[in-house]
Amino acid sequence: MDRPRRRFSDRIFDAMPGYLTVQDRDFRIIEANDSFREDFGDYGDRYCYQVYKQRPERCEDCPVARTFADGQKHRSEELVTTLAGKQVSVLVYTTPIIDDNGDVSEVIEMSTDISQLKELQMDIRTSRRKYRQLFEEVPCFISIQDRELNIVDVNRMHRETFGVGFGRKCYDVYKHRTEACMPCTVLQTFQDGESHSHEEVVTSQSGESINVLVLTAPLRNGDGEIDSVIEMGTDITRIRQLQDKLASVGLLIGTVSHGIKGLLNSLDGGIYLINSGLKKNDTTRVDKGWNMALRNIHRIRSMVMDILYYAKDRDPNWEQISVGEILQDVCKTMTDRAEKVDVEIECVVEGTGRYEGDRQMIRSMLVNFIENAIDACRIDQSNKPKHHIKLELHDLDDGIQFIISDNGIGMD
Repeated sequence: MDRPRRRFSDRIFDAMPGYLTVQDRDFRIIEANDSFREDFGDYGDRYCYQVYKQRPERCEDCPVARTFADGQKHRSEELVTTLAGKQVSVLVYTTPIIDDNGDVSEVIEMSTDISQLKELQMDIRTSRRKYRQLFEEVPCFISIQDRELNIVDVNRMHRETFGVGFGRKCYDVYKHRTEACMPCTVLQTFQDGESHSHEEVVTSQSGESINVLVLTAPLRNGDGEIDSVIEMGTDITRIRQLQDKLASVGLLIGTVSHGIKGLLNSLDGGIYLINSGLKKNDTTRVDKGWNMALRNIHRIRSMVMDILYYAKDRDPNWEQISVGEILQDVCKTMTDRAEKVDVEIECVVEGTGRYEGDRQMIRSMLVNFIENAIDACRIDQSNKPKHHIKLELHDLDDGIQFIISDNGIGMD
């Protein structure tokens, strides 16, 4: 009966999956199964470290040595090299064999090939590293929030803009509020499990207002339940600023177009007076129409030059100037033009008005104000005895003050 039982146990030993060896106290392999012999060849009278790792001495952290030392089972992960030179990751289990005296006489070492598991773990680590890199480097503000609206995780751009807000409420970090916003896209996503979007204005840690387009999406656990929500905010501040600029440009174009239309209509009126005066040989009408045409030609030229001047970005030419001298010079220049339409100009300068500025820009500003005042007086049809414009300059403790007033038609 012993012989058949021995053959049966041998067959079980050889059929065991993985690499199975029996080693003595010198770490010499005294028995091995078929899988071991197939991958590592004939072990002969060799030591385990010679066969497994092709090294001349025992491994520093040897589970077989630990089992011989304490009589307990042990496990470890090792990297071994087959006879063909292939490196295999194995999970090693050691079990003591006790003799009749209760001592450990041999140790059974079973090594399971976990190379595929290691490759899978490496793939998972690589995927996590790529996900984290994408999460950190994506050019928008990303936060992950729980059901209480606590911030669980954020990306680099979020940290740089809003600071480290782990554990804080999203409405505190984004808007410095003490209660949740209404409507809250994160809460809506928790409620219905759908993605939501909304435009918000948030405040950075430096106090800067930022327009963001917010998109939320649910994050589900292994049971399919929503345990957190990812919120992604795209900075659209520059787009909104561009839209404002485009709206301003549209308003400017409309205003300029209406202004030019009025000037062209007035120019047509002057041309009509000239033509009709020539036909009727009425020199008074011709002179009136010619003066009207000249005046409107000058206004068109002035408007076009102003558009060209302000359409181009210019760096101010900073220098110490006397605004009083500039104001008096402008008054002298504009007086002749004002007298042609029976308007008086009075210039009052109190102080020198010295400060650092751009001489040409200040002069252009004053000329535009005075021209507007002259036009307001010229088109005023009320029964006023005299139209006049008063220009004042006052020195203040922290600057200078211009006061330009007229008794013309005024503004709506």
